[in-house]
This record gives sequence, structure tokens and C-alpha cells, in this order.
Amino acid sequence: MKLVPLCGPMPRTRIERLHSTPHVRTMLELRPTCENCNKPLPPSATDARICSYECTFCADCVETVLFNVCPNCGGGFTPRPIRPARNWKGNNYLGADPASTTVKHRPVDAAAHARFAAEIRDVPPAER
Repeated sequence: MKLVPLCGPMPRTRIERLHSTPHVRTMLELRPTCENCNKPLPPSATDARICSYECTFCADCVETVLFNVCPNCGGGFTPRPIRPARNWKGNNYLGADPASTTVKHRPVDAAAHARFAAEIRDVPPAER
């Protein structure tokens, strides 16, 4: 996640510092590719899937290779939200908070993952 300061300069006096709290905005990285097959997943991709730790895979890999089991944590996947491209309100859009350009290509060993997933793939993600 990227941390972005929300407020202006830090308070200058001791009293101002005691009565203020810094605000930091966190948001999804919107990783650019599938970690397994390296398929491009631009910010507007409707086939991007993420786990609760933001591991990012394409829908095809989630369904046919991973069986809805994250190879990193064992959790399930959900569609990745799409960040607006246009500034509709409050400067909350891709122009202010761009997607990550850091590729995390870590192909999954399909056989090893199948053994790992076999025990938990039939357990609903909310119960894992």
C-alpha cells in the first residue's frame, strides 16, 4: 500500500502538535500484472483478482490454476476494485493515486499448489 499525507505542513508549536493528528491515506497498489502468468492487468481490468493481502492474479489463473486458494496465504480471491480514471470527487482518482508499476511475477508451481490447495479448496474462504 502507498501512504499519502492528507494534510498540510505539520503544526509548529507544541500545543498545535498535541492537538493534531497526522492523516495518512492508504489505498490498493493496483499491481500491473498477474503474479503467475504475468498477464497485464491495467487499473481498469475487470478480470483482476486479489486476496486480502493484495496478491494479484488474473481470473483465469485463479479459476484454473489456483482454485480460489491464494498460494501465499491460503485465502480466497475477490474482484479487484477499479479506481476511477476521472476526478469525480475529492481528488480520488488515478491521476492523484496512480497504479503501481512494480511487477511481482512469481509463477506458481502448479503441482505443489494443487497439493496445498487440495485440503482447503472446498472450504469457503470465509471459513478458512
